[in-house]
Amino acid sequence: MRQIAIYGKGGIGKSTVSSNLSMAFRAKGLKVMQVGCDPKRDSTRSLTSGRLIPTVLETLRDYLRTGRDQSAMTLQDIVFTGAQGIYCVESGGPEPGIGCAGRGVLTALQILKDLKAFGTYQLDVVLYDILGDVVCGGFAQPIREGFAQEIYLLCSGSFMSLYAANNIAKGIRRLSRSGDTGLAGVICNSSGDEPFERAVLADFPVGLAASCSI
Repeated sequence: MRQIAIYGKGGIGKSTVSSNLSMAFRAKGLKVMQVGCDPKRDSTRSLTSGRLIPTVLETLRDYLRTGRDQSAMTLQDIVFTGAQGIYCVESGGPEPGIGCAGRGVLTALQILKDLKAFGTYQLDVVLYDILGDVVCGGFAQPIREGFAQEIYLLCSGSFMSLYAANNIAKGIRRLSRSGDTGLAGVICNSSGDEPFERAVLADFPVGLAASCSI
């Protein structure tokens, strides 16, 4: 099973790129799951006709609030079928002001693993759409825990986008020393002057990962 993570600053276009990739893989006949790893839970909206699907953490809270045991949760509670049969999941986040959103992502991914989602749906590709304005310990967990082997940075030539991408790349390098995962490439999503931005980004991966490409 191929596991791909798309990182980048908020608003850079990760959800759009992830959804387009999901559709492209599905068009090749592959079984695909897209997992939104952002409290906004909007990664899969374009695959579900604009619907905001229930999140894993929201469902977990409902179970606990009503006195039901977490072990009774099923895949049908948290996995929904979107366009062309793509499986859609949103991790969600903690209640505002309570807990760490990054740790919430890890909790959601662990629940998917415990429920044997990947084997049950016989997935060929899993795409993780991950918030990356900062790489706190929680949002780095998909890398640390081995949920994603291929990591792509979505970036424009703007300062804030480059700043976020640089921080993410440092985190990837730190966490990928075992050789199980790594930075596979930088995807240019131009926000204005495309020739200039592509030129800037062409220099960006140097020294970070030998296999990087745009």
